Amino acid sequence: MGKVVLKLGNDISTDAIYPGRFMATVLPTETPQYCFADYTGFNTKARTEGFPPGSFIVADDNFGCGSSREQAASTIKGYELKVVAKGFARIFLQNAINLGLHCIECPKIEASEGDELELKGTKLLNKTTGKEFDVLPMPAARQAIIDADGLIAYTRKRLLEKQKA
Repeated sequence: MGKVVLKLGNDISTDAIYPGRFMATVLPTETPQYCFADYTGFNTKARTEGFPPGSFIVADDNFGCGSSREQAASTIKGYELKVVAKGFARIFLQNAINLGLHCIECPKIEASEGDELELKGTKLLNKTTGKEFDVLPMPAARQAIIDADGLIAYTRKRLLEKQKA
């Protein structure tokens, strides 16, 4: 369960998520400071106060469109935020999975900043409005990577399991 800390519309590009002028910074420990840098209210709050882990960014369709920069996913993951969108750009979604960022595709989501959301299996409940929405389940292989906290951790875990067998 968590609160919506940012509500966005359609076609949120990777340049909005992680502006290109910061591309010289690539370390996952440093990228979070530039998360939505041009959304100054959100960025200032993220850097100074932070958000409770499990808080949500909610967007409409085509979240993460534009370039293939991996930093767009790592900057959000740095705050342990989850992203709920009506739809994701393909490359952003794969980068997010590889980094262990929780992305929830919910085509009919209705939520505003401050609303409290709870994920229950294939349903997303907006506890503020009382409305419930269907979530498109992630394929099992992709979900396993997210649950392991990213592709590197997933691969390491699988290799260790093979060594024990």
